[in-house]
Amino acid sequence: MPFDEMLTADNLPRAPYKGYFNWHSEQKTSDLIKKSRDAENIFRKTGITFAVYGKEDASERLIPFDIVPRIISGSEWRKLAQGIEQRVMALNAFLDDIYHKQEIIKAGRVPRALIEKNDAFLPEMIGMRPPGGVYTHIIGTDIVRTGEDQFYVLEDNARTPSGVSYMLENRETMMQMFPELFHLNKVRPVENYPKLLRQSLAAVAPPGCDGRPRIAVLTPGIFNSAFYEHAYLADQMGVELVEGSDLRVMDGKVVMRTTQGYQAIDVLYRRVDDDFLDPLSFRPDSALGVPGIMDVYRAGNITIANAPGTGIADDKAIYSYMPEIVEFYTGRKPILENVPTYRCSEPDTLKYVLENLPELVVKEVHGSGGYGMLVGPAASKRECKEFAEKLKARPGNYIAQPTLSLSTVPILTKKGLAPRHLDLRPFVLVSDKIQIIPGGLTRVALKEGSLVVNSSQGGGTKDTWVLED
Repeated sequence: MPFDEMLTADNLPRAPYKGYFNWHSEQKTSDLIKKSRDAENIFRKTGITFAVYGKEDASERLIPFDIVPRIISGSEWRKLAQGIEQRVMALNAFLDDIYHKQEIIKAGRVPRALIEKNDAFLPEMIGMRPPGGVYTHIIGTDIVRTGEDQFYVLEDNARTPSGVSYMLENRETMMQMFPELFHLNKVRPVENYPKLLRQSLAAVAPPGCDGRPRIAVLTPGIFNSAFYEHAYLADQMGVELVEGSDLRVMDGKVVMRTTQGYQAIDVLYRRVDDDFLDPLSFRPDSALGVPGIMDVYRAGNITIANAPGTGIADDKAIYSYMPEIVEFYTGRKPILENVPTYRCSEPDTLKYVLENLPELVVKEVHGSGGYGMLVGPAASKRECKEFAEKLKARPGNYIAQPTLSLSTVPILTKKGLAPRHLDLRPFVLVSDKIQIIPGGLTRVALKEGSLVVNSSQGGGTKDTWVLED
């Protein structure tokens, strides 16, 4: 049986949920269903949508929101926070190393070919050290739970992690609809995230910045799946939301067109992928980036968050080496474990994976959003057979993992509470210090028995409460 985070085997509430459970027991299911519909209307009016690529029926959808919170005790959170901080420190040290001395490769802990032949490795970053030595300014660490004290890191999102706007809107909606719950439970705040993000970005402004740093959010535009979040964060931070066409390089600076003329930008929080960032350095057909921005960056006249080339750190093939990477740079074993990972590029491992496809989860090395993956236990024989051919054709493009029994937290259904599998994405800010927001985005699989929590695959979200001791 999967670990139920709310209830014990005797159907009694676990300690973090006692206050909520007692409150919930006094509520009518019909009243809560109405509240759930009210929450959906709030999200609809606010315009919180995401784009679904490849779907003809609906290009913009609401992410379903479940009003039953996911609650984490103070002591559980401390362990998670320590493990996340250790991992984030290791990721930044790893990035600095592979773009400079490559000590980890010389020590034989990570294969040279895995780095240098990796599409996410940017030769343009070799010898380049970002302002403050920070590569990953914003990280989203995906964590799953399988037992009382068993947490695993599923993925490190070190490029342009998304979802934080849903964390903020989920909390605002819950506080608006159930203020009494926040009197009953001492829940740590997340609503100061935009302020902390602005402060964190300002702290890594380039050395030549005079006065208060000018910060902007670079978006690919309204057709991007996360455009709502880009606009929301820019608005909440009180900074400009810009597209590549709003920017140009003048006198060795990246400048923004304003009604008062061109003004220099010191820190660019970019939500544009590396390939599209600079048509002079990367894809020449990109209309989303800024021609020449990499020259300005190399000259130390702008901070780009996250730094170009950070994608190598969250590559799924590199992920399988994270225990070695953490130990190499911190001198300690990882506090948070990896999910056991099979590298399909290795012939013996590929043979094992092909023989056990129905029991495994297979993912593309550069995949995201639940696309391009096979969940063996939920796949048909035909799907497994077709996927096996893809694996044989490009084994280095895939990794495989055992199917974990993810923990559950109930969602509200018409018949009352029903358990569903979930994961957690805490958000981390890195500048001259590491700040881990207490909570994060809980994604929940709304279909009974499903292990796929991604919003693009029909998953929903919950408010995540971290309790004060």
